[in-house]
Amino acid sequence: METVKRLSSQVRSRAKYELSLEVLRQANKAGLISKSGIMVGLGEKEEEVIELMKDLREVGCNLFTIGQYLRPSINNIPVEEYITPEQFARYKEIGMNLGFDNIESGPLVRSSYMAEETFLESKLGK
Repeated sequence: METVKRLSSQVRSRAKYELSLEVLRQANKAGLISKSGIMVGLGEKEEEVIELMKDLREVGCNLFTIGQYLRPSINNIPVEEYITPEQFARYKEIGMNLGFDNIESGPLVRSSYMAEETFLESKLGK
């Protein structure tokens, strides 16, 4: 998903929020374990992150990553905020309470962060 609904068109010019959710819905229907991830620090509000997590759970997304957005170059969107470790922990707690099998949440987390371990834990029900 990369970012919250409000910022999606700005951050993902070629992707659509609803279409991304539909792809995840179809993966769930096919019995697959699905994963999505976002970057935070782009100006999103906590309520928007929670809304995104709820949207993901509604389509059956199992695994979720949350990492700090870091501006790759001067040509990219600037960082609006550096998220605290406490907020990353809060996002993880909220998401786990929503029913994700596993969440990796922290400033250095990237979409494939701990992917194999996270997948295996989800598959084995740990």
